[in-house]
Amino acid sequence: MAAEHFTAPASSTPKPELYAELASQLEGILAGEIDLIANMANMAAVIYHGLPDVNWAGFYLMKDGELVLGPFQGKPACIRIPVGRGVCGAAAETRATQVVPDVHAFPGHIACDAASRSELVTPLLADGRVIGVLDLDSPIPGRFDDQDRDGCEKLVSILLRHIREG
Repeated sequence: MAAEHFTAPASSTPKPELYAELASQLEGILAGEIDLIANMANMAAVIYHGLPDVNWAGFYLMKDGELVLGPFQGKPACIRIPVGRGVCGAAAETRATQVVPDVHAFPGHIACDAASRSELVTPLLADGRVIGVLDLDSPIPGRFDDQDRDGCEKLVSILLRHIREG
């Protein structure tokens, strides 16, 4: 699927159907491409424009033991995040998706955008190591839930499969 054929699902679409549609569109957009940065850039755009109530969607890449800003959609963001610090650092450290309903209640939260109230971060695991994280922010408290966790983990698996195919 060429990028010009991307269409954002309706905001009233139930989450499982919404993520299935995003997965289908992501598969099409990533088809035949194995470059990690290019695929991350398109995935960030698919998520940012396809999920309602998201004000930031993007990636941090693991470089020299810390997370460094990668492709994203939204306002400018923090550039470097130590592993173990904030929601992104917690996801990298625990190697598990973090769903945070209220970022202000999260110990060590890093406020890149004061408008963000909830966050979901999914680690990217390849060959047993963390290569980065997918980070989503929302201005709506409690925006993310287990359906979002499952959906984002599926989207990340699509991304990782495409970069391994090369």
